[in-house]
Amino acid sequence: MAFVSTDWSIAANGDIRYIGDDHNGAAPSYSTVIDFHRNLQDFADDAAASGDDLLDISSLTPSDRSTDNIITLLNGFNIGAAESEHLYDGTIIQNAGADVYDGIVNFGNPEVELGVVQDGAVLADDWWNQGGFHGAATGGSTSTLIDTGSGWTVDEWVGYVVRNVTDGSQGLVSSNTADTLTIDNLMYGGTANTNTAADVFYIAKGLNADANNGISHRFMVPVIVSGTATDNRKIVGFCRTFGKTYSEFTINSTNNGNNVLAVSDSGDLNNATLPNALYSSVGTTFVAPFDSISNLTDGYIGLDVNNDTVDEFFWSQWDRGTASINQFYEYTKYVTRYKAETGTLYGLAADIFRGVTHQLTISSGTGTWVEPEAVTWTGGSGQILAVDNTAGASTTKVWIQVLTGSAPTSGTITGAGAATGIVSAATARALSFPFSGQSTGSALIGGYGVGIDTNDLSASDLLRALDNLTYQPPNNVTFSVGGLVIGEDRVLVTSETAGTINKTQLLLNTGLTTATEGSVVTTVSIPTDTPSSGTIRVVNDSGFDRLLNYTSFTGSTFTLDTNYAFNGVDELDSATAGNGVYITYIDKLATATTENFTVVYNADRPLFIRVRDGAGTPIKTFETTGSIGSAGGSTTAIRTSDL
Repeated sequence: MAFVSTDWSIAANGDIRYIGDDHNGAAPSYSTVIDFHRNLQDFADDAAASGDDLLDISSLTPSDRSTDNIITLLNGFNIGAAESEHLYDGTIIQNAGADVYDGIVNFGNPEVELGVVQDGAVLADDWWNQGGFHGAATGGSTSTLIDTGSGWTVDEWVGYVVRNVTDGSQGLVSSNTADTLTIDNLMYGGTANTNTAADVFYIAKGLNADANNGISHRFMVPVIVSGTATDNRKIVGFCRTFGKTYSEFTINSTNNGNNVLAVSDSGDLNNATLPNALYSSVGTTFVAPFDSISNLTDGYIGLDVNNDTVDEFFWSQWDRGTASINQFYEYTKYVTRYKAETGTLYGLAADIFRGVTHQLTISSGTGTWVEPEAVTWTGGSGQILAVDNTAGASTTKVWIQVLTGSAPTSGTITGAGAATGIVSAATARALSFPFSGQSTGSALIGGYGVGIDTNDLSASDLLRALDNLTYQPPNNVTFSVGGLVIGEDRVLVTSETAGTINKTQLLLNTGLTTATEGSVVTTVSIPTDTPSSGTIRVVNDSGFDRLLNYTSFTGSTFTLDTNYAFNGVDELDSATAGNGVYITYIDKLATATTENFTVVYNADRPLFIRVRDGAGTPIKTFETTGSIGSAGGSTTAIRTSDL
C-alpha cells in the first residue's frame, strides 16, 4: 500500500505519529519502510513546514536508507509501537540503535491465522491478523453471521477464521454470500457462542499480504527496546486453528530487514469434531467421551509399550478413557489451540506448551529437581517435563521445554526449588504439532516422549520414547459374551478342541500335593496370548477341575494370588504331574450384561463358550464355539427358557 501523508503527523520534537484509522477503521493505511523514508525526505525538502507535518529544508535530516528494507531514523526522529503496526517490509532503527523494529514476512496460505511467541509468551495483540473485513453484524446465529450490505464476493472468505469481538467467540467460514457467513464448525470459545445484531466482528486475514508471491503477512515487531534485545531477538511463529493442521517456525535471532517465517495450515480430516461438541456449555466442562481423558502421571514414567517386559520411558502417561485415539488427538489440539481460554499444561499456559525441546545431561548437582519446574540458566529459561534421577548422582538426565533463549550446553542451571547442576550436554528433540503427534484417524504416531497408558494403545499406534526410539504396541484384542443376566448367569470361556473344552491345553510339570501351593508350573511355556492375570483350572487326581486365581505368569509358571490347599482339603485330591491345566479367559458369575477379556493377539485361538442360569429364570445351557482373531471376537448367549 502507498504512504498516505494525511495519516501521519511530524512534530517539532521529532515524534512521527500515525493519525489515520486503526486496523478496524474505515480506511487504515500501511506503508513500506522505503516509502515511509521517501516521504519523510519529501517533507524535508519543502521550503516551509505546514499543517501537522513540521518538517522542511531547515530541519535536521529525519532518516537514512541503508537498503530499501533498512531505514534508520536520525536526530531524535522516532516512531512508537502504534506507528510500527502501519509499517512493513523492513526494519526501522532509531535512538542510535537503542530501539529496533524488524520486519517479518510469512510465506503461507492466505487463510492462515498467525500467532507469535516472543520472550516466552504469546503476543496477545495480534493486529497483523486484522487485514480482513471489519464490521458489525446485523444478525446471525451459532452457525451464521449476517452483515447486510457488506457486498462480499461469494465464497471469498471460505477457510478464514471469523472472530466475534463482542462475545469472544470464533468459527471457521465454510461458505459466504454477499452478506452472510456460514460457520462450518459453529461459533465457540466465547461467552455466548452466537452472532447477534450489533456484535462487532472481524475476519482474520494477514496484513499487507502478497498472494501472488505466497506471502500471507508482512509486519514489524520490536526486537530491541531501550538498548536491550528481547530474548536475543528470537521469534516463534505458529498456527493452531482447531479444525486445521498445526505448525510452527522459529527465527532464532532476527536480522535487520525482512525475516522469513513459513507457517501455513490446511484442513485436518482427522479433526472433524465440532469444537462446541467437546463442551457441555460455553467453554466450561468437557462432555463424554472427552471428559474421560486425563493425564495419569506428570514426569518421568516407565511404560512397557511393546510388551517385552522392559519399560520404555516418557514424560507423561495419558489415559484416553472412553475416547478413541483420534478423539484424544483432537482433545490435545483443542486445549492448545490459538487464543484458548485460560488453562495450563505441565505448569505452562496451554497456548505456549510445545513439549520437550531438549534433553540435558546435568552433573555435580545439589538438591532435588521437580516435575514440572521452572529452570533458568545464563541467557535462558525453561520448564522441566521429566527427570530420570535426583540431583547429586553422577549424571542426571533432564527433559525441558526451552521458553526463552537457547538451550544451555554448559554452565550452571538452577531450578525454582533451588536445585542446581552443571550442564554438560544438550540434545535438541523434534517437536510435533500438536504435541501429542499425528493421527491417521484410527492410530496415533506419537510425539517425542508422549506416553499413553498401554491399555489404550493398539498395534497400529507408534510411540516415540525419551530414548528417541519408536515402539509399537502389541495387538490387544477383546472377546466379549453378550446377552447376560447380572447375578444369574455363570459364564465360562476357555480353550476349545473338537467342539468342547480343551482340558489338556497345558500339562502340570510338577505335582500339586501340599496345602500351601503358591504356583502352578506347566511343561511348556504359557502362551503369550494369556491374560496377565486371571483364572486357570487344574484337573486334580479325582477328576475335578479346580478353579485357581493367578496374579501373573512368566515362562511356564503361574503365580497364585494366595496359597491353595490340594491334599484332601474339601475332598479334593492332589494333582499329579501330567494332569491337565487350561486357561479360563472368563470364569465367573456375570457382573455385567456383557463380559469380556483382552489379550495380546498372537494367532487365532479357538474358544469354547458356556453360559448357564439355573436361578429364578433358568435357561437351557448355552454352548457354542468361537474364535478370537486379529480383530477380537464376540458371541451373544441365546436365552432359551428352561421353565
